[in-house]
Amino acid sequence: MKPVPRPVYLDLFRIHLPLPGWVSILHRVSGALLFLALPTGVWLLSVSLSDEAGYRYVSEVFAHPLARTATLVLVWAASHHFFAGLRHLALDVHWGEDLASARRSSLAVMVAAGLATGLAAWRLFG
Repeated sequence: MKPVPRPVYLDLFRIHLPLPGWVSILHRVSGALLFLALPTGVWLLSVSLSDEAGYRYVSEVFAHPLARTATLVLVWAASHHFFAGLRHLALDVHWGEDLASARRSSLAVMVAAGLATGLAAWRLFG
């Protein structure tokens, strides 16, 4: 049998990941986003709980469209990380390991995270 020539140069823009691969990468990206946003969230919480003026200040910050957009991104990150984490826990106990089940669970993660983000967008901007 003739060996398959392996690519020497990997062009990352030409590699097509399957849906479970995208869910796995986005799980890591969303986890990093949540981790990086944690200090700001703790600071905003401490300011809002300090006194009435701090609460008004944080309310004014969240009234800005850019802050609402950042909140929406964090809602997506939290929901995607949650649902993808549930999927990975199911894979750890060997549920849905075959290809068809992995594709279905990946699609379910993407749809559930999209629905949660859409609901949050409706509440934030509606």
